[in-house]
Amino acid sequence: MLGLGAAAVVLGGAVHGAFERNSPLFGRPITRLPGHDRAVALTFDDGPNPDATPAILDALAARGVKATFFILGRHAERWPDLVRRVADEGHALGNHGYFHRKLHFKSPAYVRTDLQLGTRAIEQAAKMRPRLFRAPHGFRSPWVTPIARSLGQRTVGWSLGVWDSDRPGVEAIARRTVEGARPGSILLLHDGDGYDDAGDRMQTARAVPLIVDRLLTQGYRFDPVGGL
Repeated sequence: MLGLGAAAVVLGGAVHGAFERNSPLFGRPITRLPGHDRAVALTFDDGPNPDATPAILDALAARGVKATFFILGRHAERWPDLVRRVADEGHALGNHGYFHRKLHFKSPAYVRTDLQLGTRAIEQAAKMRPRLFRAPHGFRSPWVTPIARSLGQRTVGWSLGVWDSDRPGVEAIARRTVEGARPGSILLLHDGDGYDDAGDRMQTARAVPLIVDRLLTQGYRFDPVGGL
């Protein structure tokens, strides 16, 4: 019975480490901004996207706000000018891998290839190396964070996801984000679709001005993850 109990504990820990985005079991990710002031980080996954990403960048530029974009390598190859624009406008760039496959059951060789291809695509587009990494869906295995670290990339989780990828409506996305934000929150949104290159993310793009304006009114400021 003791052996079965120990096995259950090990299995439970492995499941938690694989599926819980902020689990420290497989390496502690960045899950919030440092300090205790009213700063939050807007982060965007799965881009760039030729419709949503420019609209989001326009909204951020109009308000002087910087964000963090976790770029998907194959999208960077398709729309390199947008990746370059993200970098040129002073936003932080992160690696989201190349294929957008869940990594918790992938081999070390697969994970390394995925992260290396994503890194290379971002470097070629933006002429700079990403220093951050976010796993698709946050799913990791024991070797994901060490491989990212070997590429010079800190692993980033998030504090609040609002399921904007389900396209619940512009107001729902804005409301969920504003109501859920806390000092230090890392907010997860999507400017692209990891499974459909032409996926529609315009609800998120239209929600961004509402989110920024409402949080600014509440006294928040916006910092990129890891600084600039």
